[in-house]
Amino acid sequence: VISAFSTMHSLVIGQIRTDEKSNEITAIPELLNMLDIKGKIITTDAMGCQKDIAEKIQKQGGDYLFAVKGNQGRLNKAFEEKFPLKELNNPEHDSYAISEKSHGREEIRLHIVCDVPDELIDFTFEWKGLKKLCVAVSFRSIIAEQKKEPEMTVRYYISSADLTAEKFATAIRNHWHVENKLHWRLDVVMNEDDCKIRRGNAAELFSGIRHIAINILTNDKVFKAGLRRKMRNAAMDRNYLASVLAESGLS
Repeated sequence: VISAFSTMHSLVIGQIRTDEKSNEITAIPELLNMLDIKGKIITTDAMGCQKDIAEKIQKQGGDYLFAVKGNQGRLNKAFEEKFPLKELNNPEHDSYAISEKSHGREEIRLHIVCDVPDELIDFTFEWKGLKKLCVAVSFRSIIAEQKKEPEMTVRYYISSADLTAEKFATAIRNHWHVENKLHWRLDVVMNEDDCKIRRGNAAELFSGIRHIAINILTNDKVFKAGLRRKMRNAAMDRNYLASVLAESGLS
């Protein structure tokens, strides 16, 4: 099952079952058919970085922001040649930096955005609507080990949206909300990985039920608590259960 998640509302807005003989690449276009994405930026895992998917998003009035990895060899190599380490400090590029400290670690993230240069213009014919090349560089270090060199990670992205470096930073940050606000809740709070239901359409149906439950409890603003406490409260307090269902129009 693959899902569409709205980072703006922290809600699952669609899901579709993947065929046993196919994968996410063939399922994503079907999922997009279910959604109104006009004016929205669509992000996916690296597997979704496909020319056909980019074209479909553009045809439906949306924009894409795709991570570029080894599955797009030529494009990935072009990024590596265009953005050697010394080029990351080029003042001509739009850049935006963020520094965060948490749990004894410090992370500095540098975001760079530029128009497609002339030497890579051929890629604009292959990727529908391609406008921007984007690079995200992160430097992670342990605060107590200041003498140790920080760990550096470089990630490449392409986008059809007219992004600034700051908007790019926000977009990829929002993409990781899928891990924190959906997958973590499913795996840790709802123990989805431990579910043994596999027969027929049961796995898809139970996945949909979990998504609906997350949506309903996320929308509840009366009981100020995390998802786990809300689930427990709904199981033990019929009045609370009735109120959240009524609020969602399911009573």
